[in-house]
Amino acid sequence: MRDDGEADIYLPPNEMRAVLHKDRVKARIVRHDRKNRPEGRVTEIIERSSNPIIGRLLQESGVWLVAPEDKRYGQDVLIPKGATGTAKAGQVVVVQLTEPPALFGQPVGRVTEVLGEIDDPGMEIEIAVRKYGVPHEFSDEALALARALPDAVRPADKKHRIDLTDVPLVTIDGEDARDFDDAVYCEPAKVGRGKGWRLLVAIADVSHYVETGSAIDIDAYDRATSVYFPRRVIPMLPEKLSNGLCSLNPHVERLCMVCDMLVNAKGEVHAYQFYPAVMFSHARFTYTEVAAILANTRGPEAAQRKALVPHLLDLHDVYQALLKERGVRGAVDFETTETQIVCDEAGRIEKIVPRTRNVAHRLIEEAMLAANVCSADFISQSKHVGLYRVHEGPTPEKKELLRNYLKLAGVGMTISDDPEPGEFQRIALATKDRPDAQQIHSMLLRSMQQAIYTPINSGHFGLAYEAYTHFTSPIRRYPDLLVHRVIKAVLNKTKYQLPALPTPGEAEAKLSKRLASRVKEPTQKPKKSSADELAWQAAGLHCSANERRADEASRDVEAWLKCKYMREHLGEEFGGVVTAATGFGIFVTLDAMYVEGLVHITELGGEYFRFDEARQELRGERTGIRYAIGTRVRVQVSRVDLDGRKIDFRLVNEGQDLVGRAMKDKTGGHTAELPAQERGATRHAAGTRAGKAGKKTAGKRAEPRASRGGGSARSSGAGSERSAKSPIQALKAAVKKAAGNAGRKQGKKPRR
Repeated sequence: MRDDGEADIYLPPNEMRAVLHKDRVKARIVRHDRKNRPEGRVTEIIERSSNPIIGRLLQESGVWLVAPEDKRYGQDVLIPKGATGTAKAGQVVVVQLTEPPALFGQPVGRVTEVLGEIDDPGMEIEIAVRKYGVPHEFSDEALALARALPDAVRPADKKHRIDLTDVPLVTIDGEDARDFDDAVYCEPAKVGRGKGWRLLVAIADVSHYVETGSAIDIDAYDRATSVYFPRRVIPMLPEKLSNGLCSLNPHVERLCMVCDMLVNAKGEVHAYQFYPAVMFSHARFTYTEVAAILANTRGPEAAQRKALVPHLLDLHDVYQALLKERGVRGAVDFETTETQIVCDEAGRIEKIVPRTRNVAHRLIEEAMLAANVCSADFISQSKHVGLYRVHEGPTPEKKELLRNYLKLAGVGMTISDDPEPGEFQRIALATKDRPDAQQIHSMLLRSMQQAIYTPINSGHFGLAYEAYTHFTSPIRRYPDLLVHRVIKAVLNKTKYQLPALPTPGEAEAKLSKRLASRVKEPTQKPKKSSADELAWQAAGLHCSANERRADEASRDVEAWLKCKYMREHLGEEFGGVVTAATGFGIFVTLDAMYVEGLVHITELGGEYFRFDEARQELRGERTGIRYAIGTRVRVQVSRVDLDGRKIDFRLVNEGQDLVGRAMKDKTGGHTAELPAQERGATRHAAGTRAGKAGKKTAGKRAEPRASRGGGSARSSGAGSERSAKSPIQALKAAVKKAAGNAGRKQGKKPRR
């Protein structure tokens, strides 16, 4: 119940009966609890959410109702008999409310769409796009306009363009890529008096086909970005454009915007120019193929691409120069592990594997960074308004937290009051061989902020650029399309005018308030913003908010798939590493599966644990045992909540008494024989860190928090899933038998 996106006020369950998640309310603080957290009372319902609710249709004692998939709604929706449509019990449906909740009455709604059975392939995506309000259907006008576009480049389209069809430009992408919006070419060149390279980055000219204010443009702005799910993409543009006319497919002519650069031996861009062109992609390379060619120019991969190998070697040379300049610049470059979910034909997870970044990934990345920097400089020099990609340095609070951590960790280095990116990189390099390097690098990353789109240029902290923007992906990002339009306007000595854009929504308003204090003020006192500048600010907020929406939807689907995958491994034990410590437990990522789950504090052993925010660790008061980022542990999969996207682990101590473990399985870990910290506590289930940041209890005794959920008890079903599995039952039986035999040998009754 946050209106301004900043302060949380806890509302007791009785205050929540008349409101639902996403309703806007006025609340009055009536008291503070013993931890000084505000508790309030709803005084006015300002606005009811019009968003549909997704859930499963159920029938209980002749009454139809829908249990919301998003448990934040807190109560079921009643469905009158004639309002179920064609839906059947157990199916996932979309519900539109017809009556809001009241103090003494549940909300009432009608089924507007039947999505299917919960186990249908792709159901997790159907739920996510509606849950997060991701536009997934193009308007009839946009589709009609797309159908009217040509299938190939026409002679008239080539007018006033540079002909690059004889230049061996190539695309380098992943094996599963379907749209290709960037192509590259490099050759040696004399730069000044020294050696260097001419680097061409050609980007699909989407702006030629998508006119400002057209039906396709309106839909593209609404989406702001393509959304990527395992096995499915919701594109920003209709498929005829994204996979066809705009995609730089091999061996066909395509229109493009080119950033033509001269790079010197130091990796500095000596000069650049932008121009519209027509190109012909000479090959579609994959990252794996290029990496193999660069590793062995006499191998089979190189033999198949013999004519293009010299150009790939030139690209590698300019990449090494750009990489050297990156180090001089002091850009932050931490290695992180990203995962890829591999599914079978039915959409079932086969495995989860790490995404490996090879030299080809880095080569393309450096080329794209160079083009993006040139586009930012070009717009800045022209004095035209545009959207920059701004990444601020750490906030004062995060700087202080990082300083304290580095001091306590004995790093011997710290950051200044106004840190440069190079300071972070130097700390990372100096600590890369330490046993706790993972924890240190994680803290360095967490101290930074998220990047945003804004017309106010404040530089990019992480990349150490004074100005940076997005130019290289107009097929899948709307800000890139806007940058192309601005560059074209500057080249034509005109000014690009934004179309009349929709009023910023709730997400943009919240993001605006959160970011208000983040963006640095210009060095000179700004004049009053014009209507045009305000429109660009609104466009930046819209694109930033929808970028987050896309990320949240993607994470939700991945979490659902991982939970479904881990249901097959209930009761099994795995090795893992602690990836986060909080006041309510530790998050552990499994070595073999790259799945993260929570070991709740009640599962850490028979003592009190205190959360040390400065060290980002949990420490046992009696034994001094510590759980920090990077600590290796062994865990058992104890609970999976598919609806809540949560996975619970139980810590497995080597040599732990089997009888004790079996008794803990039997009682669920909450009996009178357990430590006082655990007695009477409700297990706090959480499988991912989403939404848990506010539960840190720095420097205080960590205590389990009782569940506040108002949802139906049937929502989880995890207990029944676990009891249906045999490993735990088999363990109990074996322990009981072993204990009984031991008791008979000693002439005593077995201990229970």
